[in-house]
Amino acid sequence: MAFVTEENLTDLAVERWGSAHDPRTARLLTALVRHLHAFAREVELTEDEWAAAIGWLTATGQACDDKRQEFILASDVLGLSTLVVQLNNRFSKDATPATVLGPFHIDGSPEAAFGHDMSEGIEGTPLYVTGRVTDTDGVPVAGALLDVWQADAEGAYESQLEVDEARLRAKYRTREDGTYCLRTIAPLGYTIPVDGPVGDLVGRTGISPYRPAHIHFLIDEPGYARLITHLFREGADFLATDVVFGTKDALVVSFTEHPAGRAPDGRVCDRPHLRAEYDFVLDRRG
Repeated sequence: MAFVTEENLTDLAVERWGSAHDPRTARLLTALVRHLHAFAREVELTEDEWAAAIGWLTATGQACDDKRQEFILASDVLGLSTLVVQLNNRFSKDATPATVLGPFHIDGSPEAAFGHDMSEGIEGTPLYVTGRVTDTDGVPVAGALLDVWQADAEGAYESQLEVDEARLRAKYRTREDGTYCLRTIAPLGYTIPVDGPVGDLVGRTGISPYRPAHIHFLIDEPGYARLITHLFREGADFLATDVVFGTKDALVVSFTEHPAGRAPDGRVCDRPHLRAEYDFVLDRRG
């Protein structure tokens, strides 16, 4: 019988967790044990520090509810969310790159018509986003559903507000030629929630808590790799210091100014407005 010592503890724990019935579970848990133990040994973790870490994890869980996911936020700011996205979305060089989902996506957004204003009744500079959805050969993807969501001009998402209807989120289908058109308002760069344990941790560093102005897109079309991504406004603040490591050159888009008049959806916009154009390129599933 092997009694526990500082030297053999890791091996004993790995052996024990290696007994998981599913091989993948065994691999995940034994690797987790090795890395946790290696971390504790490297920094010579104190009992007070470990107690503080447990307290932080407990507070992070307590901050989660049906509208707020503090653990996703923690994963985002540690760069883990982006790393997992990169590992699991190694698209071809011509495909649109993926980014993080983020903690503010809401399932069940209403389906909207071509050019629908998902910002109706909300203050901000009108913005039209247009383009096509194609495969990597340039073939249009007809009927593709774009799930779109963003923050308002104050940097707040619907899930952070007390509202009872869809706000700055909708789903748009492409036409036969793969084109889409949506109307919204220009997004604003914003700070992640800093009133919880993640914000407290970030506040102990020199890390900026801000994200650059962006709009979220999710395209999950049968026959194609699912795409979760953002479009970022060219010239926006914080592009180089995005707190969740989400910015990619291929996703930075120019917002051009236009006077009142005929809009991309064929209707008239009675105010000066912005336009952004972007073609989403999907990888076909093998």
